[in-house]
Amino acid sequence: MVMTGYESEWVSETLERLSHSAFRAKFTLDERDRAYARAKGRVVIDRHARDMLRSRVGDAQPRNDGRQTPWRGHPVFTAQHATATCCRGCIEKWHHIPKGRALSDEEVNRLADLVMAWIERDLIAHPVSRIDRPR
Repeated sequence: MVMTGYESEWVSETLERLSHSAFRAKFTLDERDRAYARAKGRVVIDRHARDMLRSRVGDAQPRNDGRQTPWRGHPVFTAQHATATCCRGCIEKWHHIPKGRALSDEEVNRLADLVMAWIERDLIAHPVSRIDRPR
């Protein structure tokens, strides 16, 4: 999905705001998740982000809300915690989208753009070293 200038600005400003939270700023992808994201590519990870957001936090009252997003195991999970898209409480607090109603497709897409920007930023900040590259 291509972001408009406004969306790109919102993503940048939101990532900056989240970086001031000691809790949110501590997250980084582990090497396994980075390798997975690089192997699958942006298109696949983007599809995963949209699907996971829709299925895990998209409902008006998600199952196990507040505990439905694992801490690790997929780059999107880590990114959800880093971007406060992990549960409806965090989404309400940080993104001002109220609980108690399903997320719209536009909201899911916007939050997925944020997740993807965070993942891409992490991958850029942690380039593959010569040692890590396959021979």
